[in-house]
Amino acid sequence: MAFLVRDLPEDERPREKLLAAGAASLSNTELLAVLLRTGVRDDSALHVAEKVLSLYKERGLSAVTQMSVRELSSIKGVGMAKAATILAAVELGRRLAYKAAEQQVIVHEPADAANYVMPRFRFERREHFAVLLLNMKNHILGLKTISVGTLTHSIAQPREVFQAAIAWAAASVILVHNHPSGDPTPSREDIALTRRMVEAGAVMGIPVLDHIVLGYDKFISLKEEGMIQ
Repeated sequence: MAFLVRDLPEDERPREKLLAAGAASLSNTELLAVLLRTGVRDDSALHVAEKVLSLYKERGLSAVTQMSVRELSSIKGVGMAKAATILAAVELGRRLAYKAAEQQVIVHEPADAANYVMPRFRFERREHFAVLLLNMKNHILGLKTISVGTLTHSIAQPREVFQAAIAWAAASVILVHNHPSGDPTPSREDIALTRRMVEAGAVMGIPVLDHIVLGYDKFISLKEEGMIQ
C-alpha cells in the first residue's frame, strides 16, 4: 500500500509544518514536496521529492538548479506543470541572491568580486565569460556577459571586453568566467587568455585587475595565484 502525506500526523505534513513553524523548519525534501503539492497513485509528494533530489545526490540540492524542464518532467510524479513551478522557485531564489549581492558595490579584494558574481553564474550549465566594470574607486558599475560557450569553454576577444569597458566608462575591469564542472582550477587556455587581456588592457589604459574563475561555492583568483602582475 502506498504511503501518502495525509497518513502523517498533521504536524509532520510539509505544508502544515511550514505554516506552523516557518519554511526554515523544513528539510530540502519537504520544501520540494510543498512545491510539488501532490504525488501520484504509487508515490507521495515526499517520495517524488526524494526521487528528484536523489538523481544527483553527490551534488545535492544544487543539481536541481541545473535541471531542464524536460529532465524534471520526465520523473514520475512531476510532469510539465510541476517542473515549471520548481524552476520558477529556483529562478526567484537566484534573483533574490543576486539582488542581495548587488548591495556590495566596492571591490576591496577578490572575494568581493567573487561574491558579487557567484549568484549569477554558480549554477550555469555552460561557460559564461563576463567582465565586471569598475570606476576609479573600485565601485562596481555593472556586469557585462561577453560570451556563452559550451560545457567546457567559452570564447572571448579583447575587443569585446574593452568595448564594454569604454561604453561603461570603466577605469578598470575584472574578468569572470565559470566552470560548469564545479572545479575552478584555471586551464592553460584560461591563463593564456588572461595574459592577452592584460596586455590589451595596458594598451587601452584600462587595467585588468584580476580574473576570477568560479566553481560551486568556491573560486580562484588569478591575481592571488600570481598569474597577473
